[in-house]
Amino acid sequence: MYPGLSFTAELPGKGKRKGRGKSREKKQKKPEVDIFSPAAMLNLYYIAHNVADCLHLRGFRWPGAAKSKKGKNKT
Repeated sequence: MYPGLSFTAELPGKGKRKGRGKSREKKQKKPEVDIFSPAAMLNLYYIAHNVADCLHLRGFRWPGAAKSKKGKNKT
């Protein structure tokens, strides 16, 4: 009907995607966080119930303890 126009049916959510390669930018280092800062201590005061819980939440696990998955931690 109109020269140069083409109609193609596209399914919703199935649009054209550009190739996603690895970014060439260097990954930024995570800044070091002071776990003994006043803000961190206040946060720990509200979330930890005892010393063992405090150490567990800060990443110091008991030897031989089962590793928990991120986001699935139920203590």
